[in-house]
Formats: sequence, structure tokens, C-alpha cells
Amino acid sequence: MCRHAAWLGPARSLASLVSDPEHGLLRQSYAPRLQRYGTVNADGFGFGWYDAALPEPVRYRRAVPMWADANMPGLAAAARSSCLLAAVRSATTGMPVEETATAPFADGRWLLSHNGRVRREAVRPLVTGVEADPESACDSAWLAAAVFARLRGGVPIADALSLVVREAAEGDRHARLNLLVTGGAEVAAVAWGDTLFTHLEEGVLVSSEPLDDRPGWRAVPDRSLLLASPDGVAVTPID
Repeated sequence: MCRHAAWLGPARSLASLVSDPEHGLLRQSYAPRLQRYGTVNADGFGFGWYDAALPEPVRYRRAVPMWADANMPGLAAAARSSCLLAAVRSATTGMPVEETATAPFADGRWLLSHNGRVRREAVRPLVTGVEADPESACDSAWLAAAVFARLRGGVPIADALSLVVREAAEGDRHARLNLLVTGGAEVAAVAWGDTLFTHLEEGVLVSSEPLDDRPGWRAVPDRSLLLASPDGVAVTPID
């Protein structure tokens, strides 16, 4: 499995997801509290953020443990945005450990992270016949390609996620499909097989597990979709 987190609201640094909180992603990379599958997330990490001066988000990905990258603390402190996404990876058995297999995956302005696993045979029908080019051979990249193809086709983010998750789960009933997607103006996340939490303050935090012990963290029910925008947060079941 993996751990991921996102922020939507007034501009803040990546460190607010990674190293500032007591249980941020840096600590979750070696000592997650609620992870159900696997014990450490040492197979890579990645960041994505938006700069108003650039047409597409900025990404930084490595295939090493987060704690082993000497550049990470400075980068996390300097990178600021109103929309942030970060992830640490525990690779599915048999999947490659390489930067292209590390979230966030990207397509245009879209960023996606996957916390879970799915048989690629269950995802293949979702990318057959559509313009999809997975960044890697890993299961998460194929899942990302399926979502991106629908987003490029104009499908709303909530509908694209629900469709892909439902059909992937039909092909693999043991799939774990926690997805986190953003285009910079909204954040959508799926809870399907693992934990997902949200915290509302001056903006919206979404993460696999709470980043700290403040009151206000709320668990997203399993098999639900969360959609956060400047107008608020809505959680709906995925039928």
C-alpha cells in the first residue's frame, strides 16, 4: 500500500503535508499508524503542486525512501501552492520500483495518486479503445491512465473516478482503490479498501490517515467519494 495527502485552500508549503505535522508523510513513510497492508513506504515518494505562472503542475518524484533524499526538506519548505499533493509508496509485489511508477501521475493539469493494488487485467478493458498511455507498467499507472482518458474526454471528475473504480472492482473483487485526484481547482478522493480522512480549516486537508492529533479529523466511509472545492466538501457513496 501507500500513503497520500492533499491540500486545497490558501497557499501553504509542501512541508505542511510532509514534515511539519507530527504524523506527516515523512513519518508515515517509516511509521504509519493506520496502514492495513505493509509496514513501511520506502519504495519512493512524489510531490505535485500548482504555480499560476505555469500551464501544468510541477512534479518531483524519486524512487528512494523520502528520508533518504537530502534535497527533500528544502524543496518541501520552498514549494508553496493553494493546491498540493504528496505521496509515499509501498510497491505492490512484482511491480517495478522506479520514478515512473511513483505518484503523482500526471496528464496535462491533472495529478493522481493511488493507494492500493489492482490486477492490471481488471484495468486493461478500461484503457482499451481510448487514448491512454500509462507512464509505467505498474498497476497504479494503468489505473491513472484510465481516469485521465475520461477526464480528457470531458467526464466530470467525480463521474470519472466512480466509473473507473466500479469497473476495476468488478474485474478484481480484492482490489484496493483509494484514489486521490486534482486539477488544481478541486480535489477528489475515493475510499475503497483502506482509510481516508479529511480535516476542514481555512481549506481542506485530505489524507490516508490524520497528519496530527488535532480534533476535527473525520473518517470517510469505505466505498465513498469525497469532492472538495472552494464551495465546500461533499461525500457520497459509490454504488
